[in-house]
Amino acid sequence: MTQHRIGIGYDIHRLVEGRKLILGGVEIPYEKGLDGHSDADVLLHAICDAILGAMCKGDIGEHFPNTDPAYKDISSIVLLEKVGDLLKEEGYCITNIDTMLQAEEPNIKSFKAAMKENIAKALSLDVETINIKATTQERLGALGNKEGIAAFASVLLIK
Repeated sequence: MTQHRIGIGYDIHRLVEGRKLILGGVEIPYEKGLDGHSDADVLLHAICDAILGAMCKGDIGEHFPNTDPAYKDISSIVLLEKVGDLLKEEGYCITNIDTMLQAEEPNIKSFKAAMKENIAKALSLDVETINIKATTQERLGALGNKEGIAAFASVLLIK
């Protein structure tokens, strides 16, 4: 019997000076980067959580705790690959991934194709199964004040 499962993921990190801005595994030129134990790639973290949630396998913090020195400054592409390995072990395939980045700046339009390629490669998917959207907060709240960046992701799995 075919089984379908939906998962959602969310992540948010503060923008700080002295860090590179990595989104979707792409280094984006910007005066600040995201603060975190790993590279703080909110887009990939949200995707990891969506996949783990759809499999009922907890969340990214349970699998890659920020108290473990092994994950200090690790590329989130590596974390996504590990989640992809678990996905395969459990016998699931990804039907599609839909994401939303929330950031006042920078404009990520010209980086979307590279982000999709990185995600597709990490999860052995066709690029066409991945969607990346972006929106501003219309200068409202912490994200609108350029204090951070957030991401949402949803994923549909089939077994």
